[in-house]
Amino acid sequence: MLIPAAVRRRLGLKEGESEVLLDIDESPVRVTTRAQALVRLQEAAARYGSPDRLWSEELIEERREEARRESA
Repeated sequence: MLIPAAVRRRLGLKEGESEVLLDIDESPVRVTTRAQALVRLQEAAARYGSPDRLWSEELIEERREEARRESA
């Protein structure tokens, strides 16, 4: 797909970057780079926690609690 130069500049695409993501569930269609999509996801996830909170540790603790309940 050919992306016009003005759109590439607005997206911040550099020469040689050829991969973009299309979100067709939105109207209008959203075009982003992987890096931009990652930043959006990180910002969204940050709203649900704090920098000192590790979700992996919470998940492990939940699994351990579940195992304790099942073995009781």
